[in-house]
Amino acid sequence: MENVLRPLIVIGGSVLLTLAMGWAGDRLLRKADERHHDTPLWGLLRRARVPYQLVLCAALLRGSYDQAKLLERHQAGVGRTLTLVLIGAAAWLVIRIAGAVVETGYSRYARAHRDAARVRRVRTQVELIKRVVSAIVMVVAIAAMLLTFPAMRAAGASLLASAGILGIVAGVAAQSTLSNLFAGLQIAFGDMVRIGDTVVVDGEWGTVEEITLTFLTVRTWDERRITMPVSYFTSKPFENWSRGTPQMTGTVSWHLDHGAPVEAMREKLRDILRESPAWDGRAYSLVVTDTTPNTIQVRALMTAKDSDDIWAVRVAVRERMLTWLVAQHPYALPRVNTSEAALPPRHLPSADGARLHEDHEFPRTGRS
Repeated sequence: MENVLRPLIVIGGSVLLTLAMGWAGDRLLRKADERHHDTPLWGLLRRARVPYQLVLCAALLRGSYDQAKLLERHQAGVGRTLTLVLIGAAAWLVIRIAGAVVETGYSRYARAHRDAARVRRVRTQVELIKRVVSAIVMVVAIAAMLLTFPAMRAAGASLLASAGILGIVAGVAAQSTLSNLFAGLQIAFGDMVRIGDTVVVDGEWGTVEEITLTFLTVRTWDERRITMPVSYFTSKPFENWSRGTPQMTGTVSWHLDHGAPVEAMREKLRDILRESPAWDGRAYSLVVTDTTPNTIQVRALMTAKDSDDIWAVRVAVRERMLTWLVAQHPYALPRVNTSEAALPPRHLPSADGARLHEDHEFPRTGRS
């Protein structure tokens, strides 16, 4: 009977105590979160209740397993397994706590500052700091797990002796990975590109959605995701529309007939912009920028407070101006002339001084 009750009491007691302590800790964090709505730390710490309970359970079982007298032949293996679980759960708990602390600091900074560009820069740095901390904790946890095996401890001296050679070989083999790693740190603290920035890379316009230590994800306007190595942004030029002030200037061009009413188009552009909520009212203009034998190029310029609004203004101006030209001035649209051109008369002097009227033949031409 004792052989049955002893392991039941030890294992069952450890599990029940873990559940009780986990429930009590969750209740305390919930009450703290309700009292302090302006601090998200307590709510974020509640996400760590699973690794917290796993640490408690593994620690209790590891400390009391010898008293259970269960699987005595495999006592060393079970003890090492519980130790590995304890180390892994502790690393998980540390990552969750560090993430909660960093997120809390970012939330307070975002509420205290109204500069969107600065907030995005801090957000990028926070994300990369979290990933660096997670990577360091995972490496330390794996090293601690390996050191629980006697063979690994015995091989430690030889590993340290060959660490220099292995480091050189690993550096050469992982040159691309290391370059991306340092490029990610440079992006995070060099303020080159931030999460939420509007960028143009390889002719694709989109918003930076995610930045890691090795790659960067851009979400395009049509919901595609472009994943690029972060070293691209430190070695090649790219457009960042969110650098500096978010205000932008946009243009719309039309190819029209030479008889297009340019002055009336200026007035119509003014009316369209006044009715557009996306126009910020800073500036606008309409000028003829080029001519060809068949058409003229008319360019409209307008301003907006950010890249999203400038896109909305451009498409509205383009559509409404064309609709107005078709309805009110259809002759202003490009067209192909098929009628014969009028030929001017040519006068040539005669030998006796009299002027003779002579029509010379010219080739019949038309514009196509």
